[in-house]
Amino acid sequence: MPKVILLFCSMSGNTEEIAEIIESSITNHGLEVHKFQIDMDDIPVTDLLEYEAILFGTYTWGDGDIPYELEDFYDDIDDIDLTGKVVALFGSCDSMYPNYGGAIETFAKRFKERGASNVLYHLKVDLTPDQDDVKRCQQFAEDFVEQLNVIAE
Repeated sequence: MPKVILLFCSMSGNTEEIAEIIESSITNHGLEVHKFQIDMDDIPVTDLLEYEAILFGTYTWGDGDIPYELEDFYDDIDDIDLTGKVVALFGSCDSMYPNYGGAIETFAKRFKERGASNVLYHLKVDLTPDQDDVKRCQQFAEDFVEQLNVIAE
């Protein structure tokens, strides 16, 4: 079974809620998920190398900016090779801003530059997840597990 890490950064709790929904859905498939909140847990970027699959969640600050809590982590990604790693990104966004979910896109680009395979669409939730968003989060997790199964074959 692939080792899965779920990392996220959350200011208001929205991205944390999304992460919990995704984690619950994935563990229902028997996969073990190691979850870390970046601004709370001290996790060096090199720890990503211990996992085959990475779920990464962030909120977007202002008009598309990455959160200040993630700036060092973002820079440190340049120091590792993520070739062969499966990555999927998610996060809370605010449709009030024209660059909706820009931090998710910024991190997706950085992960790809370092060799990771982004196997999924990016899951963007407008602020707090509602019932439809919960279903989308669960489907995102299902799709992620399905992709891991395909890769493992």
